[in-house]
Amino acid sequence: LYFKTVALLVRSRSAMQNVQRIQDIEAELARTQVNKATMGHICQLKAKLAKYKRELLTDSTGKGGGGGGDGFEVRSTGDARVGFVGFPSVGKSTLLTSLTDVVSEAASYEFTTLTCIPGIKYWKGAKIQLLDLPGIIEGAKDGKGRGKQVIGVARTCSCLIIVLDSMKSVAQKKIIEQELEGVGIRLNKHPPNITVKKKDRGGLNFSTTTKLTQLDEDSIRAILSEYRILSADVRINCDATADDLIDVIEDNRIYMPTVYALNKIDAITMEELDILDAIPHYCPISSHHGWNLDGLMDLVFAYLNITRIYTKPKGQMPDYSAPVIIRGDVIPSVEKFCKKIHRQLIHDYKYAWVWGSSVKHNPMRVGKAHVLQDEDVIQIVKKGGLS
Repeated sequence: LYFKTVALLVRSRSAMQNVQRIQDIEAELARTQVNKATMGHICQLKAKLAKYKRELLTDSTGKGGGGGGDGFEVRSTGDARVGFVGFPSVGKSTLLTSLTDVVSEAASYEFTTLTCIPGIKYWKGAKIQLLDLPGIIEGAKDGKGRGKQVIGVARTCSCLIIVLDSMKSVAQKKIIEQELEGVGIRLNKHPPNITVKKKDRGGLNFSTTTKLTQLDEDSIRAILSEYRILSADVRINCDATADDLIDVIEDNRIYMPTVYALNKIDAITMEELDILDAIPHYCPISSHHGWNLDGLMDLVFAYLNITRIYTKPKGQMPDYSAPVIIRGDVIPSVEKFCKKIHRQLIHDYKYAWVWGSSVKHNPMRVGKAHVLQDEDVIQIVKKGGLS
């Protein structure tokens, strides 16, 4: 017990030191003018900032990720996992109750939900797990209000619904985005097209296929030197920023599709709703009255990038009740479909018959490299004529 207490105190002191270092670097970045002469210094500061944030996140649990804790370890089930993130008392619990059969306690006071409450929503053939997470506050990425546990669970989701109160300032959106960005969650972004290949010798070699407007060679060297990368082949295929290069080097970022649910629209005017319409990736709802919840689920379904494949046994009608789900940026090929069913199936595979929008005529015989589309019907023919 004594050694555990000492280890906990050391970890706590280290976390406090990292928080102070992060605040000092952020203050220095804020007062440093951005120009060509200071670009290298700014990039080096950003690299240090990313390292301290990673250490802070690791110190919270003794491992990367930041999740865990009593009431937060919910087993992942279903085809996708969607988390509700937002400030206290914005209607997350009411939204979960309206969408599922789970009753999540809701009240007029803040922090009604203190643990992670799961629920299941069946939508267009997909089984989607919904997570009602406790409200986060400003400074959650630094551990305030159990923020690290909440954001740690958010990192494990397939998609996020950021619930906003339409009666409050739009500044709440920016604060939540900063908290999530601070722990490596990139909202509605794709990984930058950058490769950094480390090597033992030979120095640094740079190659670009596009004009860089926000980075130069000195800035790239400053970032790499902060990570003690002295020999590497760096290839940049986009107009990258310093943050993009740091994200690639850190290699622990989560690129998350995100929907902004503007709740409580029953309390604002049509003119105010028209103004809020300028927010990208948003969906207006009223969780209390159940307004536009179908529209919210349709938008989440689209952001999850789900492909539904129906199976057809030989001589029978297709089974439309339980589609095989292929989700995310994975190419939905026939080979991927077979591995989703059973890893041995691809070894017994001979060819397949496909009905749907991915083929020129119905049915069409295809190979395992054929790319399927949503709501295609497939019949697998195994070696030996079985199907």
